[in-house]
Amino acid sequence: MTDVLEVRGLAFAYPDGHQALFGVDFRIARGERVALLGPNGAGKTTLVLHLNGILRAQAGSIRVGGLEVGDGTLREIRRRVGIVFQDPDDQLFLPTVWEDVAFGPANLGYRGAELKARVERALAQVGMLEHADRPPHHLSFGQRRRVAVATVLAMEPEVLVLDEPSSNLDPASRRELAEILLGLDVTLLMVTHDLPYALQLCPRSLILDSGVIVADGPTRDLLADAELLREHRLELPFGFSPSAAPAGF
Repeated sequence: MTDVLEVRGLAFAYPDGHQALFGVDFRIARGERVALLGPNGAGKTTLVLHLNGILRAQAGSIRVGGLEVGDGTLREIRRRVGIVFQDPDDQLFLPTVWEDVAFGPANLGYRGAELKARVERALAQVGMLEHADRPPHHLSFGQRRRVAVATVLAMEPEVLVLDEPSSNLDPASRRELAEILLGLDVTLLMVTHDLPYALQLCPRSLILDSGVIVADGPTRDLLADAELLREHRLELPFGFSPSAAPAGF
């Protein structure tokens, strides 16, 4: 498999002097589903905001499909890397679901039948096509999160980045979103504190702590390592056993 995302020596400090990332290195192959785990303050959000150029590396490099993130590539990088933020209301701001999902592709110049096809395909992928004409604020939180995913899918990204996708979802919405994500043919990077969700959706996980990658391996193996989890302030729900959970449970 070819690498679709390559991060090399990524370092970043905020203007107040706080060093958030210290030489982060990892690669993700096309079609992989990878969870990014770590305690609060580990640098996960800072890392994600570098992937499509919202923050700019002070050292190191990021390549997406072989294209390096830089001043002259941001438009294409932001098409290739789609980020779904934790709060769907950060991404939904137009009068109807259809308009929200059409916004990105329309800005890329798509019109007419091609734009309509992109919007319909993205909404169908998340099971929200029948709600296309509804105002987003009339939807449930779980439905709004699915529409937020559709706004990114309509851009046909090479990498789909999800920030805490299971947060604030009821059990049914959590399960429905998992089924949708498992059915997508896209490279996935999922930032989450929900360790069972990471196991369910992502065969591989990275653990980021204090601005460095401290572990990279099969999710089941990492979650079964009690000492590793304890050292990096990660906790499984009471009674949950990674070794006993079935694949794709």
